[in-house]
Amino acid sequence: MSIRRVMHVDLDAFFVSVEQAVRPELKDKPVIVGGKPERRGVVAAASYEARKFGIHSGMPLITAKNLCPQAIFIEGNHQLYREYSEKFMLILSDFSPFLEPMGLDEAYLEVTGFESLHGSIAEMASKIRRRITAEMGINASIGIANSKVAAKIATERAKPNGQCEVPAGEEASFLAPLDIAVMPGIGKKTEQHLKSLGIDTLGKLAALPASFLKSRLGAYAPYLSNAAMGIDNRPVEMPSEAKSISRETTFETDTRNQTFLEAKLSYLSEKITATLRKRGKQARVVQIKIRFADFTTLTRQKHLGQPASGNREIFQTALSLMNGILDSDRQTVRLLGVGISDFCGPEKQLEIDPAKARLEKLDASLDKIRQKYGFSSVQTGRTYRLKDMF
Repeated sequence: MSIRRVMHVDLDAFFVSVEQAVRPELKDKPVIVGGKPERRGVVAAASYEARKFGIHSGMPLITAKNLCPQAIFIEGNHQLYREYSEKFMLILSDFSPFLEPMGLDEAYLEVTGFESLHGSIAEMASKIRRRITAEMGINASIGIANSKVAAKIATERAKPNGQCEVPAGEEASFLAPLDIAVMPGIGKKTEQHLKSLGIDTLGKLAALPASFLKSRLGAYAPYLSNAAMGIDNRPVEMPSEAKSISRETTFETDTRNQTFLEAKLSYLSEKITATLRKRGKQARVVQIKIRFADFTTLTRQKHLGQPASGNREIFQTALSLMNGILDSDRQTVRLLGVGISDFCGPEKQLEIDPAKARLEKLDASLDKIRQKYGFSSVQTGRTYRLKDMF
């Protein structure tokens, strides 16, 4: 029986690497994706040259600017990143059908027994990395171990542009000297709590009696105890269909401008309905999310009388929900989001209302144009107010 082998593949500094692939003049420079530093926002990705200055994902852009004034700040192109992600997943699928994507830029592969095809699992990883570099122009790091958790940690040890294989049976010794912060699932609060108890390495975590750890961390304790020893029986799972689609945006300046909020809501609604139609689905539930200046966050949802996939139905429902929240609170708005869920197939009764039939044809035409020329190539009257943002 083959010893289990799991591979974790992670694209290095993904957003930045894509920008450098399409704009070679950015190579070897401190590049930050996330927006302009004079606007409110955070770092989405930083090149390794920028990281030398202490810049990391999630850091406020203005802080990054102060740390590295010479950095090049880029808004980002999420459509481009999705295209590169699709190329990435296609390459991985050529090596193993047992593929579990984890976002745009990383994935697990079940590769048990695949050494017979490539000579060794390490050589298989080398082939994957060479193909990613040759076909995408960016680098990847790979971790190999007996489990998902150990493979992911091994990937971090391999970065940037490397690979690290944990020999079978040596997982516990590999993990033992590492700081507990490298363990997926240990957040800042748990890290601080464990270190206050003198538990600063995975070896010390693994050595704790299960009863003591459970008394401190509750039901999560058994997983952490096993993971610290490299024991993780979770399978590599094919992705299931998303149960919801949502979009949200944080504004540069808090606002109560009704015209602007409606335009933004319309834009977000058009984005999610385009995705819905592309999947050949309709939605039964519309949800709205608003975060105010004091960070109070409110959500509301409504079940539709009939499943819908049109821009107008989703937007009008979302607008009604948004206005209901705004009427009850006079604070300025910091974040606005809209989502849809409870999907069903595209089947519907034949539309006898000629106006609705024309709107369906209009949505289909907009989808075709936007798929070919980009989403902002065509704007409705309401979203045209946002033209300067595009």
